[in-house]
Amino acid sequence: MTTQLSSRFGRSGLDGRSRPPLVAVAHGSRDPAALRTVTALLDRVRRLRPGLTVRLGHIELDEPLLPDTLARLRGTAVVVPLLLARGHHIAHDIPAALADAPHLTAHLARPLGPHPLLAEALHARLREAGARRPGAVVLAAAGSRAPESAADTGRTARLLSARLGGVPVLPAYASAPAGSPLSVPAALRALAARGHHRPALASCFTAPGRFAAQCAAAAPGPAAAPLGDHPALAELVLHRYDRALAARTACDPDPTRAATVTV
Repeated sequence: MTTQLSSRFGRSGLDGRSRPPLVAVAHGSRDPAALRTVTALLDRVRRLRPGLTVRLGHIELDEPLLPDTLARLRGTAVVVPLLLARGHHIAHDIPAALADAPHLTAHLARPLGPHPLLAEALHARLREAGARRPGAVVLAAAGSRAPESAADTGRTARLLSARLGGVPVLPAYASAPAGSPLSVPAALRALAARGHHRPALASCFTAPGRFAAQCAAAAPGPAAAPLGDHPALAELVLHRYDRALAARTACDPDPTRAATVTV
């Protein structure tokens, strides 16, 4: 399935030597496994696109920080957030870092979700956790106050449900206030009321961290690992990179193409 999706959405076989560098933006975490996981993902991206320069910058907590990564580049770069939905980081933090790098022309790609390749990676991680035929799934995500974040996560839940053959998938958020109907415990209670007492938990996180661990600990059934260096996620990183470049040249046929930010 991943091969079919990558042939439809990605162009990972193209040589990257003549293309601008890809700057991947991770959130950052106090969990040391997060940096190792993101590094493994970017190593896979490099193998898929030989010759493409791939750099990493973090929003907080881990080094290198995004401003430091941008300071080392010149000319043009494509910035790909390793985030799975829109929110404050996409709308404010990353554009602010780009605005503070006037020496660089930066093209900002969309976040990784929603997209069928993301649903494919989520599905694969569920299968690895033993949830091959779950009766129901909670899609656990970080969450955000931005309404666009909930819209994106909701669409990812629908894509995952379709990938699972119509299994109910409820989006829920690690950062939702206690008792909120959007919290992971509330989603688990809602599914239990419908007779699903051991739903699987899909981890809509790029890498390990506090939120991912908190959600997994709440799961009464199989809990999938974060997406990490799954091949479909690496394909998706390159797909977002390619769309951002296509949008720059005004020849992108995708109506949901990446926003381009030039500073």
